[in-house]
Formats: sequence, C-alpha cells, structure tokens
Amino acid sequence: MSERYCVIGNPIAHSKSPEIHAAFALQTGQEMVYERCLAPLDEFDATVRALIAAGYQGANVTVPFKLQAADLADRLTERARAAGAVNTLVFNSSGGIIGDNTDGAGLVGDITRNAGVELAGKRVLLLGAGGAARGAVLPLLAALPAELTIANRTLATADALVERFASQLAQDQRLAACAFDAIGGPYDVVVNATSASLLDAMPPVPAGAFGPGTLALDMMYGKAPTRFMVFAAAQGALARDGLGMLVEQAAEAFLLWRGARPDTAAILDRLRLAL
Repeated sequence: MSERYCVIGNPIAHSKSPEIHAAFALQTGQEMVYERCLAPLDEFDATVRALIAAGYQGANVTVPFKLQAADLADRLTERARAAGAVNTLVFNSSGGIIGDNTDGAGLVGDITRNAGVELAGKRVLLLGAGGAARGAVLPLLAALPAELTIANRTLATADALVERFASQLAQDQRLAACAFDAIGGPYDVVVNATSASLLDAMPPVPAGAFGPGTLALDMMYGKAPTRFMVFAAAQGALARDGLGMLVEQAAEAFLLWRGARPDTAAILDRLRLAL
C-alpha cells in the first residue's frame, strides 16, 4: 500500500507540490501518494491530528500555517528553530511530530545547483527581514559567504536578525544589517525576500546593489518576470525567480521522508514551460 503525504494550506488549489512530488516518486521508484489538503483557518491542529490518525506519514505546510506548524511539532530541527516556522512535518510511528524547514536549503540549492553560483567567499545581500528572510539566514551562512547583509525598511528588525544569528558565523564571516537607503554594493548575489513582488511592487533597492554578473533572485515566481527581476536585469544582473527554490525545497522534504534525493532539473524545466 502506498504511503500518504499531503500539503496543507488555505487556499491550496494552486499548489504545485502534488505534481512535483509525483514526479520525484516516479523518478526514484517510490510508492507514495501526495495530495492537497485544505485546512479551515481555525482547525490546523485538528487537521494534522486527523491526518496522523488516517495513517499519513508526513505533510508539507504552506500559508498561513507555517507558524502554527512550528508550535504544534513535538521536536524542531535546528533550521526550523532558526526559521521560527515549519514547512515540513514528519509523523513518526508513535504519533509524534517532527517539524523541519526546507525553504532556506531550497534557496541555497537553487543558487548553487541550478544557477551554478557558488556562495563561498561571496558578498550576499538579503532584502527583507520577515519570515522568508529569517528562514534563509542559517542556510545562507552555512554556504560560507564572506559577507551577508540584511537590508530592511525597519532597521531594528534587520538588527534583531543579525543579533539572533551572530553566534552562527564562521571565522572571518561578516553578518550586517542596514536600512534600504544605506545599501552599498555591488553584491555578488541579491535575494529579494520581501513581499513586494506579491503586490506587483519594487523593493526600494538601489541600482548600485547590482553589478555585471550579479545573481538577482526573487523568491516569488510567475509567468512574467517580477519588477525586481526587470530592474536587476537592466543593471546587468542575471535575474532569476523563485520557481527553482520551490522545487529544491520540495526535494529536501522528499529526501527527509523517503531517504532519496531526486534530480530536480527535469521537473523544473517542465514547470517552467507550464507557467
């Protein structure tokens, strides 16, 4: 009998996760079923308990439930604790719940594997200091950039992230915070972790942040490039959206559940064509 997994969210009909995990299962010869699960906004915990009772082995979690998933889990991985949010749940045989966060690892995987950009020794600018940015800091630091600067509209929020992760720095590694109007540059990699692209807006990043060959990655994706991507490309940067990050974070969850790492290139190409 196939083991069962799902993605929990509200709304959830738009999720590409079932297609991604079906492709991973086929590629790796895994017997599993992966479905969408619409949870009422006030019944996330009850939905997870019902899934466990029904024999599910795990679940992905998307908006608006990532913070609740962190509260519900019996144990959090180091990267989930650092992120303060959970996007992957593992249900163990005794009914316990392990919470993980694969978003940041997915970001780093997309940068290094799909975009072919090594982060070691590089200068990286992270735009935003909310949940998406917080989940990216620890995996980015683990990739050993020389410098990671967190820029945010409210400097105190970026400063708080720097203080939170200061103990994670490697020797000679620099972690700094600045307001948007104090961004220097150019940087080797610029990651937009703000919500601006959801609003079809442009984060207030200056042209000087980008140089020829800068990788400019927006965590959002869609059929058309975001305003951030268009602006970055106009400065000579290599613009990239968040579709690869989506696929890579799914591959991390699949590895956690099934013990096999899928090849992401083929499914990423397929999703890109279907946008």
